[in-house]
Amino acid sequence: MRAVVVNSFGGPENVEVVDAGIPVPGARQVRIKVAAAALNPVDAGVRAGVFGGAGRRIGLGWDVAGTVDAVGVAGSWSVGDEVVALDHGMVKPLGTHAEYVVVPTDAVAKAPATVDAVHAATLPLNALTAAQALDLLEVAPGQSLLVTGAAGAVGAYAVQLAARRGIAVTGLAREGDEEFVRSLGAAGFSGGAVAERSFDAVLDAAVLGEPALAWVRDGGRYVGVIPGTEPASVRGVWTGAVEVSADGARLAELVRLVDDGVLTTRVAETFPLDEAAKAHARLEEGGVRGRLVLVP
Repeated sequence: MRAVVVNSFGGPENVEVVDAGIPVPGARQVRIKVAAAALNPVDAGVRAGVFGGAGRRIGLGWDVAGTVDAVGVAGSWSVGDEVVALDHGMVKPLGTHAEYVVVPTDAVAKAPATVDAVHAATLPLNALTAAQALDLLEVAPGQSLLVTGAAGAVGAYAVQLAARRGIAVTGLAREGDEEFVRSLGAAGFSGGAVAERSFDAVLDAAVLGEPALAWVRDGGRYVGVIPGTEPASVRGVWTGAVEVSADGARLAELVRLVDDGVLTTRVAETFPLDEAAKAHARLEEGGVRGRLVLVP
């Protein structure tokens, strides 16, 4: 099969499409024939060497939508099932940017019925990150939450999920994104100016760090999206970062919210698998609204 890897760290030009053996599922694993796989900023970080692994061939890709085509022993899925999954791991020999991928059975959920595979592939990593970040924030209905990067993939899901929980959510994004952010359910919007100590919690999807921490009330909570980069606690504010984990049951809940019209999937552009390097170059340019998706 074809698979997207890096053999050395660097820019988009270091992305290669190589021939690799088709993986075989073991106990409590399934193999998915990939229909679509999203490209995320974490893939660019892996490609650049942010997470280590020098001297090894590293496969790229975390999200997958496709069809189960083989199952291991004691599997709970059947050949032919249409599914989505999160293939967790920073440094791994193969990722979802391939024609086939093997994942644990408990990382898998039934695919949404209301969107195609390309759109479904944008869900697992970003929606699970948003949901698990909100869990860490422990924001109760009626409390106030600021989501930075509210027009981005993680931020947009967080706004929708928080609004559904009855949280008074404000989105921070570019001025031109106000209409979109409010359409997600944000009660408030800011294009940049935020009063200090004005929110019970901040989900810092834009990775602003200390400036975002200043917007949390004394004793509130701050959660970032890159583990190890969150600012130190001040004024009794709890600080942490979400480290996303694969969770098929939680992913199934998020799929239902897609089918119920609560969560909106967004695709910016699709690329053939063979043009993975071109997709990475587009991601590097910035200004992408929605996800870039690779299609084998």
